[in-house]
Amino acid sequence: MNTIDNFNFKDKKALIRVDFNVPLDDSFEVTDATRIVSAKPTVIKVLEDGGSCVLMSHLGRPKGAQAEFSLKHIIGTIEDIYGVEVKFANDCIGEEAIVKANDLKPGEILLLENLRFHEEETKGDEDFAKQLSQLGDIYVNDAFGTAHRAHASTTIVAKFFPESKCFGYLLAKEIESIKKVLEDGEKPVLAVLGGAKVSSKITIIENILDKVDHLIIGGGMTFTFIKAMGGNVGDSICENDKLDLALDIMKKAKEKNVSIHLPTDVVAADAFSNDANTQIVNVEHIPDGWQGLDAGPETLVQFDKVVKSCKTILWNGPLGVFEMENFAKGTIALGHSIAQATKDGAFSLVGGGDSVAAVKEFGFEDKVSYVSTGGGAMLESLEGKTLPGIDAILQA
Repeated sequence: MNTIDNFNFKDKKALIRVDFNVPLDDSFEVTDATRIVSAKPTVIKVLEDGGSCVLMSHLGRPKGAQAEFSLKHIIGTIEDIYGVEVKFANDCIGEEAIVKANDLKPGEILLLENLRFHEEETKGDEDFAKQLSQLGDIYVNDAFGTAHRAHASTTIVAKFFPESKCFGYLLAKEIESIKKVLEDGEKPVLAVLGGAKVSSKITIIENILDKVDHLIIGGGMTFTFIKAMGGNVGDSICENDKLDLALDIMKKAKEKNVSIHLPTDVVAADAFSNDANTQIVNVEHIPDGWQGLDAGPETLVQFDKVVKSCKTILWNGPLGVFEMENFAKGTIALGHSIAQATKDGAFSLVGGGDSVAAVKEFGFEDKVSYVSTGGGAMLESLEGKTLPGIDAILQA
């Protein structure tokens, strides 16, 4: 794999696609700098080699050049984290960008204005990509969060660097982590899939059945499977048009010797509210007027055993409505199980928006092997798709 370690950046300008699409508060202060921190090793490698960095990113979904989406707002945060002064270009293409890029000295950083101020970015416009390519000697893609989009800065620009393009450390780590789960994982391999709907995970399930030994299904998806098998799910979320699909998944799993683990009991509530009345019930006998909002205690003991018996673990999706304190216990317990398995030598990969949010909220971020930075990109990788941003670097 062509990574940043294959290049010496002495006296070279690295044009780096980073993902600095970070959340800002009403005062335009960065509220979560994870993505900026994640790109730091790549930037520092270039600077320590004696090179300079031209950083390009998007922020939000602006309609044209909107001041609230300017990357100017994050300069201070980047400087604090990287310990280097950051120069700024008021546009990502054009004369000012070219002059400022040309004037860069070794050890310096230039941040370009929001790529999405130009609609050509999301359209994958070749001329726009060519203008971006004039700002650096070596192209580095370190933005996993946008690797599933064939945008000008993530995919098309790579054409203009046939011999000098590579993955940054963050993107390389993402690729390796997914490969470790889907291809090189030490057995037994476990996938934990949670979340509300089977329909959003169906392609992932179909792709990973050949690669895993155990599949834990939790969250709202549970009830589509339970109802398909003849259980009563009360008022729980359920995709009635996916019942045959659920049975088909179970049949395929059996044929491939994959053990599927479903909750046996749930915390049921009489309303979708943290203040609702609750009771613990058998997952197949949820009373009418009640809905399952979290995994029950018996289930958590069972899931704990499965997790701790496995050597490679993928976690995508919560076991309950963890945003409400009274229905977060299942997701927290699963986090503890995966953290312990990791401590005992398992490799654990957490990916997908809700799981990442849960891991951060409940303090498991440093207790698992790797937390993916890209929601949609991660899911498409698990579905077996080749991401255009990755493919662009791999192609000679």
